[in-house]
Amino acid sequence: MQIHQALSHYFGYSSFREPQEAIIQAILHKKDTLAILPTGGGKSLCYQLPAILLPGLTIVISPLISLMKDQVDSLRAQQIPAAYLNSSLDSHNYQEILTAVHQKQVKLLYVAPERLLQPGFIALMNQVQPQLVAVDEAHCVSQWGHDFRPSYRQIRDFVQALDHRPSLSAFTATASELVRQDICQQLDLRDPLVFISSFDRPNIQLSIQEPADKFTALKDLLPSKEPCIIYCSSRKGVDQLGIALQKAGYQAACYHAGLSHQERQKAQDDFLFDRIQIMVATNAFGMGIDKSDVRLVVHYNMPKDIENYYQEIGRAGRDGLASQAVLFFASRDILTAKYFIEESQDQYAKDRLEAMIRYARHSGCLRQYLLSYFGQEAPDHCGNCSYCLGEFKVRDMTREGQMILSCLIRMKAPYGMTLLAEVLKGSQNQKIRQHHFDQLSTYGLLKDLSLTTIKHLISQVIASNYLLVNRHHGLEISPKALRLLQGKDRLAIRENLMVTSNRLRYNHTSSQDAVLYPDLYQLLKDLRLKLAQEENLPAYIIFNNASLVDMTNQLPLNDQEFQRINGVGPVKADKYGQAFLDIIQTYYQDKGLSLDQRQANLLKNQAPITHYYQNEQVPIDTDSVSIQKVVLNPMILEDYPDRMPSHFLCGQLLGQGLSVQAIAHKRHLRPEQVLQQLERCKQAGYLQELHLKLSPQVQQALKNGDSSQLDPLDLRLIQLSQ
Repeated sequence: MQIHQALSHYFGYSSFREPQEAIIQAILHKKDTLAILPTGGGKSLCYQLPAILLPGLTIVISPLISLMKDQVDSLRAQQIPAAYLNSSLDSHNYQEILTAVHQKQVKLLYVAPERLLQPGFIALMNQVQPQLVAVDEAHCVSQWGHDFRPSYRQIRDFVQALDHRPSLSAFTATASELVRQDICQQLDLRDPLVFISSFDRPNIQLSIQEPADKFTALKDLLPSKEPCIIYCSSRKGVDQLGIALQKAGYQAACYHAGLSHQERQKAQDDFLFDRIQIMVATNAFGMGIDKSDVRLVVHYNMPKDIENYYQEIGRAGRDGLASQAVLFFASRDILTAKYFIEESQDQYAKDRLEAMIRYARHSGCLRQYLLSYFGQEAPDHCGNCSYCLGEFKVRDMTREGQMILSCLIRMKAPYGMTLLAEVLKGSQNQKIRQHHFDQLSTYGLLKDLSLTTIKHLISQVIASNYLLVNRHHGLEISPKALRLLQGKDRLAIRENLMVTSNRLRYNHTSSQDAVLYPDLYQLLKDLRLKLAQEENLPAYIIFNNASLVDMTNQLPLNDQEFQRINGVGPVKADKYGQAFLDIIQTYYQDKGLSLDQRQANLLKNQAPITHYYQNEQVPIDTDSVSIQKVVLNPMILEDYPDRMPSHFLCGQLLGQGLSVQAIAHKRHLRPEQVLQQLERCKQAGYLQELHLKLSPQVQQALKNGDSSQLDPLDLRLIQLSQ
């Protein structure tokens, strides 16, 4: 069986994501590999598919019991022989699996690293001679990683103890250059092929907010009946927030290392099986959790580094549908973080925390910051973060920053943030009078601002390294402060940090936003839940939401059409297909839908749905550049009798007179993505001619050779027409 046949047969997909196919080919050719793919980027497929095609056994080393069970359940649902060995098994079941492995009845065996060096296990592996060892969450082997686990250091010793060395493949979602090098060294990878995918997850809307009341703001965010993960920085914070949500009527559970194994397992199962909507957790939760329909991830407190933050927000929207990641940010987060930075002896941890602080107060495109952090180029505007969506503006607060520094200098001691803010506010309390701070020239300089706003300002001065935090949480002037005082530096602050109300702009997102027939979609979800309960499986293992969206929009009426749905292959079609087809056929007949309507739906949904974002207002045309004439070559379509490529659909809409912005709105893409699709249309020969009408200002700018004042999208459209 070829890899594309296996992909379709076992997993129900018609094509690979980048760079899955290259990784799989390398593994099949027995090359050691290291693959860095984002959370939700399809890492598991890269070792599961080779395991099916390679002769013999594949060992998958996984750090968590829950991760093993989740993946094994999913593989077994697709009739792939898989098993796991961990402490959750009793002696009878454990021995049964060892016997099945010895009899070569298992293709994928998931094990924890702690079990690798057990004498009996090594002896068994020497008998069966595994062909591949896949190391999941490989960053755990590196002391420079964000989740170092000493047990992972046993992997190299295990491989060296085998009579026959299998090929090794390591997978992780986040790894800096330093961590990548350490992974290769610690696992003793031999001439490894290293694959680094794009870290971008464009379907996740990124947002940073600083509400006056976090809990009130959180309740405004929570989507109706959609799964959500809320991360807190402490166990106490998890317990307090979980109880508050339960009292407010939400179906929520708590998860942290302070709970018993049984309590954690119940909370996790309740979340996976949709018995609760919200999981409130520390960063102990989430690794390996493959729940694909999480619509919202909230960080109630600022994480300690970008690596953890990125991996945690990646648990949203793994089905490709629109999702949100919101970071709640408070001035005390910076104060606490800076305190730990000054006290820490770990320079590497200091640097990572500094990078997280810079992100939390970043005044530009958030996606661009994240991608740049991981060493990848990105445009200045992504169109799907709080900056690009206009949720805040940047204000020059240099003068106020100078007042803060001047006041602290005149106070002549390392006082805390609150007292400094009260002096600047002009408060009349005993401590201020006792120290005669009301006599300072800086007393009351910021009296027109609220105390909360002044603290926000001070936190930004701290974050910019003009103030230091000592071990007693007192503030001290840094050497860098002189540059701000002399006007050599400017202090730029996001405007939304200057407000005290809960002015949160948030688009509640549901998978139903992407469907044409919401009532049918709900019927399919109900059926999926019923089947999942009968088989004691999480619902998304039956079909994920993206597959249900495709079913709803494309209305397959027979087995052949059903197997064309993304995520449906022969195995699942044979097992579940008729039950879903019965509902779709009944709905089709009851609604009196015509073949023409169904064909129109198929045309609109040739490509898998990816519902990136919802714009509140979409301009339908532009005064500076408008489309006059489009010439398409319909003969090209004859090469695609079954499935029109996505980029041709954009070309077709352009030919119908829609602007780039209107196409973006209609197809739930960003304008930049529409232009990319149109460029592919031109390269393929489908888009033959594009004639534009340019305003006099644009014509003059082009004549003068000055394109700097043109809108970047207009400029790309002009280049497309040439």
